Order: sequence, then structure tokens, then C-alpha cells
Amino acid sequence: MIAEFETRILALIDDMVDHASDDELFAGGYLRGHLTVSVAEVEQTNDHSAEALQFHVTNSLQKAIAAGELSPRDQALVIGMWESLFQQARQSA
Repeated sequence: MIAEFETRILALIDDMVDHASDDELFAGGYLRGHLTVSVAEVEQTNDHSAEALQFHVTNSLQKAIAAGELSPRDQALVIGMWESLFQQARQSA
């Protein structure tokens, strides 16, 4: 299930390429890395739910923010995009 959910999110990111702004392309690429790492973490647990993935990605993003990886503007952009992508993937499930 988690692999299918990841595939849906990655497809949503890929679908943005033709019409996305530079900021959206940055956020999509940035999220792709956090998503991949988070899926690997979730696969090592007994909870392969979408909610577990949401927790791991959000936690990963919070760690990156705490480490100073994103400006406040980029933080809002990336977190907003993650929330939107997660909801879209849930709705298409």
C-alpha cells in the first residue's frame, strides 16, 4: 500500500512539471527526497499506512527546518505543497 501511495504522490509531482513555477518545481524536488527517505523508514515499521507516511515526512521536514535548510518563505511553500499532495493522493486512493 505504501508503495502505491508513494507512486501517486510522485505522479502528482511529475504532473506539475509542465505548468509549475520555479518555486513549485523547487518544492516538488525537495519533497521528493524527503518522501523517498520517509517511505524507506515506514517500510521498516509495522505501520504502512498513509498516516504513518505523513508523520515521517512531516517529521523529516521539521528536522530540515530546525537545521536551517529552508527560509521561512520556502518552509511555507514546501509544507503547503506537502499537505496538498498528501490530500490529493488520499482522495485518489
